[in-house]
This record gives sequence, C-alpha cells and structure tokens, in this order.
Amino acid sequence: MKAVQLGKYNSEPALVDVAEPQVTSPLDVVVRVGGAGVCRTDLHIIEGQWEQKSGVTLPYTIGHENAGWVHEVGSAVTGIAVGDPVILHPLATCGLCRACRAGDDVHCVNSAFPGIDSDGGYAELIKTNARAVVKLDPSLQPVDVAALADAGLTAYHAVRKAAAALRPGDKAVVIGAGGLGHIGVQVFKALSSAEMIVVDRSPEALKLAGELGAEHLIVADGSQVDAVMDLTGGNGAEAVIDFVGEGGAIEDGVAMLRRAGNYYVIGYGGSLNVPTIDIISTEINFIGNLVGSYNDLAELMVLAAQGKVSLHTSTYSLTDFARALSDLDAGNVRGRAILVP
Repeated sequence: MKAVQLGKYNSEPALVDVAEPQVTSPLDVVVRVGGAGVCRTDLHIIEGQWEQKSGVTLPYTIGHENAGWVHEVGSAVTGIAVGDPVILHPLATCGLCRACRAGDDVHCVNSAFPGIDSDGGYAELIKTNARAVVKLDPSLQPVDVAALADAGLTAYHAVRKAAAALRPGDKAVVIGAGGLGHIGVQVFKALSSAEMIVVDRSPEALKLAGELGAEHLIVADGSQVDAVMDLTGGNGAEAVIDFVGEGGAIEDGVAMLRRAGNYYVIGYGGSLNVPTIDIISTEINFIGNLVGSYNDLAELMVLAAQGKVSLHTSTYSLTDFARALSDLDAGNVRGRAILVP
C-alpha cells in the first residue's frame, strides 16, 4: 500500500510502498483511511521536536487524525463490523492500567499513539485497537470529521473544562480562531452560556468566528489587551482559552485574565514565564490540555451529528501531501487540511 513516511528529521517525508498492516491480536482493528487530518504537530514532528518524547524508530508513517471504514477486525472485536464508518481516538489504550480503569485513558501507561510513536494514517490503511474506534452516525462521512479525531478532540477537552467552571454572565477569551480554534468556538457555543470574546490576527478567521456564534471579535493588532479589558469592565475575563501558545499570545492572554481566572493552554511552541508572585497574589490557574478521552470523542461526535460542530476543510490527495504540509506551514489553509487516499 502507499504511505507517507518520515525517513529523516528536518527532511521532507516521502510517499513509498509499504506492507499492509495485519491483525495480530484479538482486539486489533485495521481501518481503510477515508481522511487523515494534516496537523501542525506533523510539522513539529518533521522538525524533530517530538524525537525525544516519542522515541519512534524512523522511517515511519505520520498522521494522527484519522477516520475511515473498518477493513478487518480481530477475533474478540464486537460492536463494529467490516465496512462500518468510524473515527479513531488518537490513542490505542490498554484498558487495564489504573488510568484506563478510572476513565482517564488519555494517560494510559501502555498506550500507542499512531502517527506519533507508531505508524499513522497518512496511508491507505491504519492499524489500531477496538478501544480507539468510535462508530460514526450515518449522517457523518469520514473525510468530513477526520480532523475532529485530534484537533476537535483537543478543543472539546479544553472547552469542556472551561465550560464546567463558567457561569452565565462570565466572559471567556478564545485566542486563535484558525484550524483548531474554529472548532473550539463551536464547542464553546454548544456547551456554555458565557460570553465569548475571540482574538485573532486574521480578519477572515474572525469573520468565521462571528458566523459560528462569537459575541465579540477583536483583531490582534496590538490593542487587543485593552479591548478585552474594556469589554470586561477593566477586570479581565474569567477564562482564557489559548489555541496559539506562542508569538506573544501567552503574554497577552495572561494580561487579559481576571483575578482567580483560569488559563487553558492548548497551543504550544512558546514558554510560560510568569512571576510566581503574580500567580499567588491573583490566584490564577494554568491548566494544560492534551487530547481528550474516548468518551470526549464520542460526545463530540454527537455534537457533530447534531450539526453543532463542523469542520471547514481543504482536501488534498495522498499523493499531494507535500503541498498540504507546505500550505499549512505557510498559513494558507482555511480550517483543516485533509488527505484523502
């Protein structure tokens, strides 16, 4: 089969012929890929940022946002059948460790992360296990939801935390309304009655955020902190949900936060440098967010089936992966880029 493999860090991946994945365990599931999301993390992987953390042996197939149709199942798999449309939780977890038994499968100590530490979905077929498979509602197509497997799941995981702490009349700042942020805006609108303030450099991204339900739109032109303070009576927002995490967004976000506020870190690439006296004197909280749980993904698929969360996508053929990565790196992708084998 064809697959996009990374053979060397800081080098362009290549489309190569590789062996098809095989069922070797009773709970294995092989999926024919219908859509693979192109994520900024893929760029970071190529640059070598994940080399030490993942420990993966090169060459391997990248791609961790995947949906498609069940191709083959192990002997112990129930509830899904060959041909079923599915979306894949990015982690293939064990179900036996303490984290899994507590429903915190994101922190499974025995997990595999296809596309990060094992072969992923920039390919015709991908192997995972039954614990990672969410069957799709008939109204949903794999290509339309693929990026929700990680980008959408991460946004849902963070926004659900924020929504649980916010009350009617509170205000929350969403920094970044691009590929990840535009999903977060929709999830926020579906889960919270707090007022949403969206900050972005792009007028097009802000226009989309407004169409998706954001009450306030602020251009990041240097006056964004003052604009947020004006909207919050000089107090700052109860929550800041940061989908950027670099390029001055963190400093702005902290300045936009009120006393006892919560700062949700999703985007990464920068550094958090806040004097500890400022943290303790205002009792602000910094909350990290990775991907969500299996249940988070199942809940997100309910919102997708209800039409409350949808992706703005640009599709590319698998053979055109290099252009997809280049467009993403250059900021030329509106919403999410999806590879279609």
